[in-house]
This record gives sequence, structure tokens and C-alpha cells, in this order.
Amino acid sequence: MNAKYISTIRWKFIWAFLLSMVSGAAVLMAGYQLVNFMVYSNSAPPSAPYTRILRWIINHIGSGPLMAVAGIVSFLIFFFIFTRKVISYLEEITAGIQQITKLGESHRIEVRTTDELGVLAENINVMSERLQHSLMEERAAVQAKNDLITGVSHDLRTPLTSILGFLEVIEQDRCRDELEMRYYVDIAYQKTLVLRKLIDDLFEYTRVSGGGPPLVLERLDLKAFVRQLAEEAVPELSLAGMTYTVHDQTNETLWIEAAPYELVRAYENLITNAIRYGKSGKKLEISFAREKDEAVVRISNFGDMIAEKDLPHIFERFYRAERSRSQHTGGSGLGLAIAKGIVDRHHGSISAQSDTYRTDFITRFPLCREQKASA
Repeated sequence: MNAKYISTIRWKFIWAFLLSMVSGAAVLMAGYQLVNFMVYSNSAPPSAPYTRILRWIINHIGSGPLMAVAGIVSFLIFFFIFTRKVISYLEEITAGIQQITKLGESHRIEVRTTDELGVLAENINVMSERLQHSLMEERAAVQAKNDLITGVSHDLRTPLTSILGFLEVIEQDRCRDELEMRYYVDIAYQKTLVLRKLIDDLFEYTRVSGGGPPLVLERLDLKAFVRQLAEEAVPELSLAGMTYTVHDQTNETLWIEAAPYELVRAYENLITNAIRYGKSGKKLEISFAREKDEAVVRISNFGDMIAEKDLPHIFERFYRAERSRSQHTGGSGLGLAIAKGIVDRHHGSISAQSDTYRTDFITRFPLCREQKASA
């Protein structure tokens, strides 16, 4: 029998029971000797009140019942004394649970023992931390929902107000001629396209951030995949007066497990973002590398720098750095958030770096097991 087993609550109560029995028996024997001395001793005055009372009890009730009552009372007193620490600790744990359930706040119970109560206190502390974390997540989710509604309302209202304004002019026949009417129709149409793109991006972001159905993964050559997307972006690059270059820092193929149709949207958003905000740099740079067991893709533009205060927030929904607030960019504020959501679903990571010379968006994905093993 090891010391850990002996220190359990079961054994603590057994020891308290035995010690209470022994202590009660000792007190009972001492009391029995004292009563005998007080009642039957020649030195005890027979007319004393306590002597008459004790003799009456012994003669009418009996010494046996008296000793039984005294033994039970002394046992209970000693058992209460010996289990006081355990009971008080249990009361402290109970009070801590009540505080957690009533306030819904984090509360830590001091772990004083290694027995079941100590384990219980430790588990309650873990539960309290998880409950607090869940409450914080719930509050964050509510705040995120409110922010999402606010952002959607603001971003939908702007083009919708313009569309309604131009259609109102046309509906009220306030156009001077057909040319002016066509001009207003064209503007309304362009605003409608912006509105549709925002709704599409919003739907995509909601689908990605909500988890969506499980990804259907397949073995994917990341280099060939991104190169093909870059080739498909050549017309858009040409319209922006840009070219692209590829820098391959590794001679091996970068194989990853991915859902191609999901990953297309992430890299299209990154390339579109680089074109939209890197026009002044006239070029787009794509580089591939392997770092330990990760495939690394870096998409770089040489346009305006992202301010240091904006850099930590650019992957948040509806966040726009100062340089992208212009209506000419046509950004919805969801492209990078969608890209991050897709990368996260693939157990990858995405980050951004920016200085006065260049801005880099870096994605990392775990390589396939076979390629890791062959390293």
C-alpha cells in the first residue's frame, strides 16, 4: 500500500474514525474513573449536590446507558475535530463552484492537497478557465456579428445609395438627353457590379469563416498551381501596366495536401490585391521556397507601403488601410480575410511584411508526408 493511496479521502476518514474511537474511549475511561472517585471515594462529601445527582443517575438510569451516551458524544466531537480540515476544504470548493455559476467569472480554488479534493479543485480550476474562455469567445462572437452587420450595412449602403440616386433621376425624366441618361445608367451598372462583388465576397467569407463542409484534399503541386494562376492573371496585369517574375529558391517540387478549388480563391485574392495596390511598382514577384517541412510562397508587390499600425489588422474583415480607402480600388475589405480563412482551413499560415520598398504576403503549408520523409 503506497503513500498516495493512504492519503486519499477514504483513508483520511478511516483514520479520523479510528482516532475518534480511541480518543473517545480514553475520555470515557478517564470520565469513568473520575465519577467513581467522586461518588464512591471516602473523601467525597456525600451531601454534595453533584454527588447526589450522579448517584441518582447511576441508581435510576444505570452506568451503562450513561457511558454509551458519553461515548457517542465524545466520538462525534472528536470525529468533527479530526475531519474539520477536510470539511472546510469541501465547503471552500462548494463556495467556489457557486461563485463560478453565479458570476460566470473566472475563479481559482487553491489546491491544498493531493487527494480527491485536490484533484477536484484542480479540475474545477480547469473548468473555470475553459468556461471563461468560452464566455470570452461568445462575447467576441456577438461583437463580431455586430461588427459584421455594421460593416455590411455601411458597405452595401454606399453603392446602393448611388444606384437609387441615378435611377431616381432617370425615373423622374430629369435627364437632358439620351446621352446623359446612358451615362447615368452606366454608372448605376458599375455600382451594381460593385454591389454584386461585395455580396459574393460576403457570402464567400461567411462560408469560409463558418467552417463549411470538410475539405476534399488531394496531392497538389503548389509551384505549378500558383504559376498557372499567375499566367491567368496576365491580362489583368497588362491592364495595370505590370509584369510578373518568378523566383524559385528550391529545385524540388513542393507537394501539399489541398483542395484546389478552395485554394484558387485564396491565391486569386492575393494576386488581385497585389495588382490593385502595387500598380506604381510596375511588377509582381512570386517566389517559392522550402523551409524545413513547409512549402513557402511569397507574393510581392512594389507599390505603397502598408503602415505599421495597419499591418496587424489587414486580414480582418472589412478592414482597409488608409491607402485603400479610395473608391477607385474597388476593394470590399473581405479579400484578405477570405484568403486567411482558406489558408487556415488547410492548416497553413499567412502573414504580411511591408517596408518602403516592397510588400510581401507569405503563405506556408505543411508538405506531404512522403516529401517530409524523403528530406
